Amino acid sequence: MGGGGVQASLGGRYALALFELASQAKTIGQVEASLASVRDALDQSDDFRALTNSPIVQRGPATKAVLATADSLGVDATTKSFLGVLAENRRLGQLPAIIRAFRLLAARHRGEVTAEVTSAHPLSDDQVVELKQQLRQRLGREVSVDLSVDADLLGGLVVRIGSQMIDSSIRTRLNALSSAMKG
Repeated sequence: MGGGGVQASLGGRYALALFELASQAKTIGQVEASLASVRDALDQSDDFRALTNSPIVQRGPATKAVLATADSLGVDATTKSFLGVLAENRRLGQLPAIIRAFRLLAARHRGEVTAEVTSAHPLSDDQVVELKQQLRQRLGREVSVDLSVDADLLGGLVVRIGSQMIDSSIRTRLNALSSAMKG
């Protein structure tokens, strides 16, 4: 399983840099927990999300605001300085991609398999448990699940494990059908 896919994107390169820092500092778990807090903040706080996506916020104020948010979230020192660097480089918009990529790197480091699961609607806790169980049976090992929602998905879900796609999306079948018809 080549790691080329993760590092190829900008978010992946940042995630890899952060992962190497965390690895040297032996704080992979802390950084992962901190990033989970940051992701929750992005989900829950319109202000924080606006700050990370705004092209208008000046670099200085953006950095200050992000570091203040980092303090209020209680993130570890490595993550805090990383957020500062992202703000300085005007790369806060990459945060969701960076967090996702970091989780994959951390899971791989622990020898876990991470399945990236995209569904048309948020999955219930029961559905997540059921999905993990099916994946565990299929792969013969523990699987952690990284969930995201894509309303454009026409029903079903798309599960990606490494470079492997396990797919039950209607859209994908339609696309495959139409390309087969074009021949």
